[in-house]
Amino acid sequence: MKVKEQLKMLKPYQPGKPIEEVKKEYNLDKVVKLASNENPFGCSELVKKVLVDHFDNMAIYPDGYAFAIREKLANHLGVNMDQLIFGNGSDEIVQIICRSYLGKGTNTVMATPTFPQYRHNAVIEGAEIREIPLKNGEHDLENMLQAIDEKTRVVWVCNPNNPTGVYIPESQLLSFLEKVPTDVLVVLDEAYYEYVTQEDYPNSINLLQKYENLTILRTFSKAYGLASLRIGYGIANPTLIKEMEPAREPFNTNTLAQKAAFVALDDQDFIEYCRNENEKGLKQYYCFCEEFNLKYFPSQGNFILINFGRDANELFEALLKKGFIVRSGKALGFPTSLRITVGSTEQNEAIIQHLKELL
Repeated sequence: MKVKEQLKMLKPYQPGKPIEEVKKEYNLDKVVKLASNENPFGCSELVKKVLVDHFDNMAIYPDGYAFAIREKLANHLGVNMDQLIFGNGSDEIVQIICRSYLGKGTNTVMATPTFPQYRHNAVIEGAEIREIPLKNGEHDLENMLQAIDEKTRVVWVCNPNNPTGVYIPESQLLSFLEKVPTDVLVVLDEAYYEYVTQEDYPNSINLLQKYENLTILRTFSKAYGLASLRIGYGIANPTLIKEMEPAREPFNTNTLAQKAAFVALDDQDFIEYCRNENEKGLKQYYCFCEEFNLKYFPSQGNFILINFGRDANELFEALLKKGFIVRSGKALGFPTSLRITVGSTEQNEAIIQHLKELL
């Protein structure tokens, strides 16, 4: 059997080490995972009840159209039902977009470093990748515009960017959208939307009517705490959604995920609590960085990228031995940095104390 040549250039996605493996490897009783930007406060209590209530329906296929959550989410966002597409996490929407628009003879433009699945899926489709280095942790929108030509099909904009947490203000985004050709799809990935606190962050849904080449990605994996159930979504004009739907697998979001997302939308108090706690947690890390004169990017996500000025893997391993799983910046394009998910106040205090000892 002969695999696609482009697959030979790729490595499978490497998630953070699982908690049980670290416990066993280092003989630890307790391990705190702050590597994958999961919600340290779990999910809404409403979700737990609805999951138990639906355990008896496992033999039935999920609703392939996801009607209930589609209607609920459309009302929540103020869009029409035909403006939504659902995926097995927003990762799958990235895959669907690449399947739909990219192939040999086309190119796609993105920042680097940024969320790696844009590049990964584009490579699989045989498209040319045009990566524009970040400037001070943020998208270099002017040079991204310069990289667009007649063969460009998709431009990826991660806002706030992963792994830096830096966001694009509305004025800059509007200026960028005005200059992108109308036949080029702009994908605005807002996976961390619920954590953003800046007032000049774009109100992207209001832009959909004017910019018909815009698609917005969001997810229930982060602030909503439903990462294990895998459900995300895209928002775009109905024509784009209709074009992409044939590339979506049937029954791609499971019943429990749809039910959980449905009730999670009702608990916006939980989302506000998580956002407020996340802001407090970021301030803990900012104070630590300033105390030790460490460079960092102010973040609008639930994570922070800190430059320790030394080999990131060594710090990563040292923290593992203490029972803390973080993300080494070596795999993210920042070889002297760690990306740390913001945890609870107690978790943040504990890992900061260990970092102080290591420094």
